[in-house]
Amino acid sequence: MSTTSVDRIYKLIAEQIITGDLQPGEKLEEKVLASRFGVSRTPVREALRELSARGLIDLIPRRGGMVAEIGLERLSDMLDAECEVEGLCARLAAMRMTALEKGALREVHDRLRVAAEHQDGAAYLALNHDFHDLICAGSHNMTLADSTRALRERLSPFRQSQADEQGRRFMRSVEEHEAIVDAISRSDANASYETMRLHNARLGTGVLKLLRR
Repeated sequence: MSTTSVDRIYKLIAEQIITGDLQPGEKLEEKVLASRFGVSRTPVREALRELSARGLIDLIPRRGGMVAEIGLERLSDMLDAECEVEGLCARLAAMRMTALEKGALREVHDRLRVAAEHQDGAAYLALNHDFHDLICAGSHNMTLADSTRALRERLSPFRQSQADEQGRRFMRSVEEHEAIVDAISRSDANASYETMRLHNARLGTGVLKLLRR
């Protein structure tokens, strides 16, 4: 089974759900999707499992899935929670990261900037994951880091489907990342918390605006 096929199917269906092309209650049958994407039912089944894990669909045993109702109130709660818990990760990272860890964070940030400048979406998203994961790890608090990662994973399909122009969105995030890296590098706990919280809050606002349309 191709991981690339699973990822491609997952992303296309997730985007259609989030943008409203697929409506709540609409059925997603494995056989129909396999024919549509020109693959066997196995990668379709795996993609549907991923969509279910993110709360985007409800699985129907041996049949496929059904598009779940996206509750704005629940989503807003999750986005607020992520702002706070990752802000706390950044605060602790500023106090606990070693010089080597801070150097690795700066290196990933520099590579992120290059990817954004070249509008390389795939590279940017992979490096963005690494950037935030390094800050989670740098908090040296496993409970907080795991909670943050779980929220980011659950919210990632909503963020990636924002209507903003990709190149501009990436460069704005890079600028905000720069402020986060600078704050963590100088061990400024308060500034690290605030810059991370504001970064996530802006992205969360974009997600909610898209869904409300």
